Amino acid sequence: MEHISPAKGAPRAQSGAQNNTVPLIIVTILFFMWGLLTSLNDVLIPHLRSIYTLSYVQAMLVQFCFFGAYFVVSMPAGLLIKKIGYQNGVVAGLLVAAAGCALFYPASTNGYALFLLAFFVLASGITILQVAANPYVTELGDPQTASSRLTLTQAFNSLGTTVAPTLGGILILSAGVLTAAEFELLPAAAQLAYRAKEAAAVQGPYLALAAALAVLAVLFALAKLPKISHADDAVAATLDGKQTSIWAHRHLVLGAVAIFLYVGGEVSIGSFLINFLGESNVAGLSAVDAAHFVSYYWGGAMLGRFIGFAVMRYVSPGKTLAVNAACVIALIFAAIFGQGQVAMWSLIAVGLFNSIMFPTIFSMALNKLGAFTGQGSGILCMAIVGGALVPFAQGFLADRIGLQLSFIVPAACYTFILYFGLRFAGMYKEAPATA
Repeated sequence: MEHISPAKGAPRAQSGAQNNTVPLIIVTILFFMWGLLTSLNDVLIPHLRSIYTLSYVQAMLVQFCFFGAYFVVSMPAGLLIKKIGYQNGVVAGLLVAAAGCALFYPASTNGYALFLLAFFVLASGITILQVAANPYVTELGDPQTASSRLTLTQAFNSLGTTVAPTLGGILILSAGVLTAAEFELLPAAAQLAYRAKEAAAVQGPYLALAAALAVLAVLFALAKLPKISHADDAVAATLDGKQTSIWAHRHLVLGAVAIFLYVGGEVSIGSFLINFLGESNVAGLSAVDAAHFVSYYWGGAMLGRFIGFAVMRYVSPGKTLAVNAACVIALIFAAIFGQGQVAMWSLIAVGLFNSIMFPTIFSMALNKLGAFTGQGSGILCMAIVGGALVPFAQGFLADRIGLQLSFIVPAACYTFILYFGLRFAGMYKEAPATA
């Protein structure tokens, strides 16, 4: 099958395709790290909820601050990367993320508000990484296989999200956490001591992560990577042969909405999964035991991305996206209206079908944007703010109608993703390239 050339003005690696393997390996390490950091939130939310006796809405402020950083920082990050380049942008992102991890140490002795600030700073660093690394991966090879390539690197992001809940459960939840009722039975002095002890459990893991990120920043700064440049950076991209605004590209605009809803739905499920598995009519698991099953949720996404990497070299990304969205909707409804093992495994299985969604939507939305590719990446990363707002909306609903029924919120999100996949199922007129 003949390969389609990148659109005129699109960013492209200055080195030949044969030299792209090493850069992809290096960037893949970054995907692993930010997957690890993001998924640790799923362990910290029930942990902090127990320490500070928070409602579901209050606990979701963690995701509100974390994913809110994407909205605030994405556009400045795009401008920063345009000024200093993709490689230096990644280094800056790693250093900011390291500073955010280091903030967890003073937060452990100064209360919930400083934890929220630490989450925001950490996510700001990850946002810079996202804005730099996602388009970098899509341009290190043929545009026809961009979805497949980004899905492969995202598979290692999922490896990080798979490892994190179990690791966090061991390092942070190993001593167990008290329920709100158990906490209220403690004397005032014992309550203070309990909060201090449990909060301090995050110090060691996050200081180690800060050190690892700083080392990665140094190594990445020293690495020799191909540069991505715009052939016609000063010329606007075109639509139907005419100069146009970036907002005239309908697939980008709808892709941004799809990213908003996808990230919101995925993060909502991950955020509430430990509490969901603790429900007496589902599994009745303790937080530390439930954390292991959160690893299965993210592990399914990792497995699905390796499968998707192969499948989407032959099958339309849009069709694959639509099929997966339909499966997720069915599984969520099984979790809402089911009981016991059916409800439990239905929600965990959502991870498998989530697998290809983010990289597929992202690469489809950036397709043929030309000189607008960098700006488009910034818009898509801003849309990740869905991870702040959708869990907050589900938390609001969970406090009023119950946790199980509140999963109607992510189900609604995936309905739009189904539409997006069907709407652009024929985006690539030729079959995806096989090499």
